[in-house]
Amino acid sequence: MAENTYDAIVIGSGISGGWAAKELTEKGLKVIMLERGRNIEHVKDYVNANKEAWDLPHRGKATEQMKAEYPVLKRDYPLSEWNLDYWVKDSECPYTETKRFDWFRGYHVGGRSLMWGRQSYRWSDYDFEANAKEGIAVDWPVRYKEIAPWYDYVERFAGISGSKEGLPHLPDGQFLPAYDMTCVEKDIAVRLKEHYKGNRHMIIGRVANITVPHGGRPGCQFRNKCWLGCPFGGYFSTQSSTLPAAVATGNLTLRPWSIVTKILYDKDKKKATGVEVLDAETNKTYQYFAKIVFLNASTLNSAWILMNSATDIWPDGLGSSSGELGHNLMDHHLGVGAGGMVEGYEDKYYSGRRANGIYIPRYRNMFGDKRDYLRGFGYQGGGGREGYNHEVAEYSIGKEYKEALTEPGPWMMHIGGFGEILPNHDNKVTLDKTKKDKWGLNVLNIDCELKDNELKMRKDMEADAVEMLEAAGVKNVHGYSGNPYPGRGIHEMGTARMGKDPKTSVLNAFNQVWDAKNVFVTDGSFMTSAACVNPSLTYMAMTARAADHAVKELKKGNI
Repeated sequence: MAENTYDAIVIGSGISGGWAAKELTEKGLKVIMLERGRNIEHVKDYVNANKEAWDLPHRGKATEQMKAEYPVLKRDYPLSEWNLDYWVKDSECPYTETKRFDWFRGYHVGGRSLMWGRQSYRWSDYDFEANAKEGIAVDWPVRYKEIAPWYDYVERFAGISGSKEGLPHLPDGQFLPAYDMTCVEKDIAVRLKEHYKGNRHMIIGRVANITVPHGGRPGCQFRNKCWLGCPFGGYFSTQSSTLPAAVATGNLTLRPWSIVTKILYDKDKKKATGVEVLDAETNKTYQYFAKIVFLNASTLNSAWILMNSATDIWPDGLGSSSGELGHNLMDHHLGVGAGGMVEGYEDKYYSGRRANGIYIPRYRNMFGDKRDYLRGFGYQGGGGREGYNHEVAEYSIGKEYKEALTEPGPWMMHIGGFGEILPNHDNKVTLDKTKKDKWGLNVLNIDCELKDNELKMRKDMEADAVEMLEAAGVKNVHGYSGNPYPGRGIHEMGTARMGKDPKTSVLNAFNQVWDAKNVFVTDGSFMTSAACVNPSLTYMAMTARAADHAVKELKKGNI
C-alpha cells in the first residue's frame, strides 16, 4: 500500500470520528484519521485537570484580553482560564453571521468529546416518525427498531449510567448503575409525579460517566472537572475510549494539524478517491487516497468540506444535487427555565461533586396534550446547596462573618429547558467568498434563527418550569428567558440530512452521500430533525451502523 493510500479516511476525531476509526480499524481496515487541530494525549495533556482555582493566574476567570480574542466564546459560559486552549480562537477562525449564531468549536484531537455535557438519551419513534406525521421537512429513512441494536452496542462500550424508567418516549438502555439524586431532588420527583398524576417524571440524568470500573477505566471520581479532561477516564471521550481501541488494532494512523479542504471525486466512477489536506503548521498541501471516506468534521465544518468538493460537477459542492446541502440547520434552544429555594433540609448535605443532574423528559404534544406549536422540550437541572462562599447581607467582616462561612448556603432547585428546533430550509449555511480565515480559506456564513414555533414553545418552557417548581413546594421561584439565539446548545445538526429520496436529501438511510456512495457522513450533519434530547448517543449509534454497512458493501464490491 502506498504511503498516502489507505482503506479508509476518517475526517475529524470527535465523538463520531472516534467511533468511525474504532469500528473501521477493528474490522481490519487500514485507516488514517485526519484532525485539523493539535494532538491532545490522554492524561498527559490534561494540564489543568488536577489544579484548583488558586493554582491559576486569574483564578480561572476570563480576562479582558481573552474577551477580545474570543468575542464569540465570551457570549456564554465556555470562556474561562480553565481550558481556553480547548476552544477555537475566534480571531483565527472567524465566520459570518447573517443572523446571530453562537458557534463554540474545539479543533484538536478528541474535539468536543473532551468538553461535552455527556447527557446521553435514545430517540424513540415519537422522534423518528414526527416529520412524517406532521408533514415537516422529509421523513426519516429509519425507525427506532433499526437503530435500537446499535444503541445497545455503543452504550455497552461507552458506558452510560442511568435508571430504567419504562417510558415509551425515552427508551431505556444498557445502563451502568445510576448516580444518586440529592434528598431535595428525590422529594421533588415524588411531588411532581403525584401532582401531575404520573404524567411528568423527574429522573436522574443518563450520562456517559461510568459509575463503576468499565472497560479498563476506573470510574468517575466525583470531581466534576470533566471538561478539563479526565485522567481517570471517568467519562466517554475519544481519548479515553475509541482512540485507544483503534490504536490497539495496529491499523490506525493519526495525523493532527490536517485541514481537509476538499474530498476528491472521480466523476467517471462516481466515487470519492480521497481528500486534499492543508497542513495547518506548514501550509503545504497533501493528498490521501482511500476506498471509503467518513466525514466527521462536525456539522458545520462537514458542510463546508462538502461545499468545497466536486464543484466542477456541482457548483454548490458534493451532495448538493438535491438543493438541500447546507440547509435545515438546527440546534436546541435553551436559556429558559426557573429556579428557587427549598426549605426544610438545612440538616442535610451530600458528598462529592456529582458530574450529572436530573432530567425531566418531554411531555408536551404527547399522550393527548395539544399545544399551539409542534414538538416539545425537556428539562435538565438539579437541586443542591449553595457553596460556603455565599454572601451574608448582615455580615461583611469579623467573627460573625467567619462563622457564617462555616455553614453551607440554602438548598436551591433549578431546571432549564432544552427545546426542539424544527428543520427549516431557510436556516442555512453558505460559503462567504469575501472573508477568509488564518489559512486563507473561505469561511462560512450562518443564516439561522428561531422561528415562530420555537418562540411559542419558549413561553411554555418558562411558565411550566415555574409551575412545576411551585407545585413541588419550592419557594421564591423565579422564571427566566434569555437570548433566543441558536448555537448555545452546542448541538449543531442538519445541513446534510438523511432521507429516502435523492431529490430531497443529501444522504441515504446508511449515511451515504447519494452522489458518492463511498462517502459516509455520520456527525450531526445527517440529522433530519432534532428531537429535544441531547444528540450525541444517536451519532454514536448511527456511526457504528454506517461503518458496519460500509465494510460489508466494500467486501461485496458495491463501493
